[in-house]
Amino acid sequence: MPPLVRKTTLTAHVVSSVGWLGSVIAFLVLAALGFGGGDPRTVSTVYVSLDPLASFAVLPLGIAALLTGVLQALGTPWGLIRHHWVLAKLVLTAVATGLLVLHLDPIRDAAEIARSPSASPTDLGELRGQLVVYASAALVALTAATALSVFKPAGRTRWGRRREQAGHRRA
Repeated sequence: MPPLVRKTTLTAHVVSSVGWLGSVIAFLVLAALGFGGGDPRTVSTVYVSLDPLASFAVLPLGIAALLTGVLQALGTPWGLIRHHWVLAKLVLTAVATGLLVLHLDPIRDAAEIARSPSASPTDLGELRGQLVVYASAALVALTAATALSVFKPAGRTRWGRRREQAGHRRA
């Protein structure tokens, strides 16, 4: 990958990853505020706002982080499955994105319940706690992916070791 393309892809990956992390933190703060109860209008507003936050920030940024990460891995010597840390990061990102897609319905359900003029925080039932748990788990996964990017623990996958040995034999 030419240096300009690599740096552009890396910039897009970092921006989308940081944006994803920030939007998940915002989601968690709002979900915790809604879970804590308080004024019914505030709680209702919180749950109504979680739907567009998830649909128009968290999900698109997660997909962008996944796609730009794959491009970055494929276009650099790190490879997609040559190093354990890259593979672990790929799995974490793919699972987090997949789970987000699966959990958009409960987020939409909470928003729909909260839109009702007669809604009270108790109408949301278990959804209130679930949304805090989902956002907390996403925050843990994204923090782990970030740590993997920073520390880059040593160790090649079996496939990466074979590729390296094949390269040494050719040389």
